[in-house]
Amino acid sequence: MNYKCPKCANTTYEIGQMRATGGTLSKIFDVQNKKFSSVSCKKCHYTEFYKAKTGALSNIFDLFTN
Repeated sequence: MNYKCPKCANTTYEIGQMRATGGTLSKIFDVQNKKFSSVSCKKCHYTEFYKAKTGALSNIFDLFTN
């Protein structure tokens, strides 16, 4: 990946993931059906999030593990 931080122009980064709930039913059942990938600058810690697709199987797994 050719990453360049838009804030400080640094080229070193970390990639991460975050999951979040979407609507009312997913909050009630604690199903995290929204998934985001993040890219964080190692120098200034500026972070950008990108929406990722989630599958039904991972949502079912979340329901039984939470």
